[in-house]
Amino acid sequence: MALSMLLLFMVLILTVGLVISFSNLIHVKRFDEFSPAAEHPFVSILVPARDEERNIEACVRSLLAQNYPNFEVIVLNDHSSDATGAILQRLAAADPRLRVVNGAPLPEDWPGKHWACHQLAQIARGEYILFTDADTRHAPHALSGAVAAALQEHADLVTAIPREEVLTWGEKLLVPFMSFGIVSYLPLHFVQRHQFAPLSVTIGQFMLFRRSAYEAVGGYDGARLNVNDDVLLGRNLIERGYRWMVLDGNGAVTCRMYHNFGEAVEGFSKNVFGFFDYRILPYVLVWSAAAFLFVEPLRLLAMALLGGWMGTLPALLAAVAVFESFFLFFLAYRRLGIPLYMAFFYWLTVALFALVAMRSMVFSITGHASWKGRTLKNVDVRWI
Repeated sequence: MALSMLLLFMVLILTVGLVISFSNLIHVKRFDEFSPAAEHPFVSILVPARDEERNIEACVRSLLAQNYPNFEVIVLNDHSSDATGAILQRLAAADPRLRVVNGAPLPEDWPGKHWACHQLAQIARGEYILFTDADTRHAPHALSGAVAAALQEHADLVTAIPREEVLTWGEKLLVPFMSFGIVSYLPLHFVQRHQFAPLSVTIGQFMLFRRSAYEAVGGYDGARLNVNDDVLLGRNLIERGYRWMVLDGNGAVTCRMYHNFGEAVEGFSKNVFGFFDYRILPYVLVWSAAAFLFVEPLRLLAMALLGGWMGTLPALLAAVAVFESFFLFFLAYRRLGIPLYMAFFYWLTVALFALVAMRSMVFSITGHASWKGRTLKNVDVRWI
């Protein structure tokens, strides 16, 4: 009886995820679902770049190819030690819309990327400012679609869920999980309709701000003490009465965050703990529960199929939970552009990401969290 009740509870949680997934599928709009804007306010596209020689040219060329008529692109070379600077200078010489600046020395109390973005915002001339990452690629209609959405929905911040490009097995197993969590368990339509800050997620790979709203909430200066600057900027904005919205970026914004398993582990280790505001107890509980929810029913079903006795009802509930888990990942991966066969490995994805999450917590607590040669500071760890 106890096992049946536990499995029934799991089935209910997974069912909630399916309801949210279908709601997001219906209500979260794509970039191309908005009518062309009647006006074209000037937009500054801002890109921080540190040691991005393998990404920066494709990113900048995609930004310069936008079909929007009124924009500039500013890239900050953040003390790169590779060929990033030389590539940018070559591109700038060929297109006057591209401006390249060298970053100022990093102050003691600023994280590196936050400082780079802060400098870019101070240089920008646009009525709107778009922050994006050097590892992104943008379809020609991305900027025009985002501006149209901002104007028609009266949004002060438009963010987007990009399509994460994954090529190696390590990327395929780890990278999609965060996006899966967003589209499967965050009720984005509810958050947008009611401007509910605690459940909002702003994604740093694409953040289009009305400049006046960005400055009113303190910009990056008001978010410099949190490694998850994008999430905090969005929540600061909502709490001050400004309007936030999220778009489905599939077909408009693509990002290859990492190029192998090791890079993915290092990248997620720097910021996953920060999503929970460095609170140990809720963090451990959530990740333990997630691993249990997606792995335990599969283990129980395997036992039942191999002849382990647990009764007909528990075996049936375990089978339902496994099917729901697979279907959740299948729906998310179909929407996110992830190879659909990876849904069969959902249990491995969850188990591996839970381990990375624990690594993120340990590294943050011990002061070993770093990114691109810089140690991440200002971590205020609490139990609850």
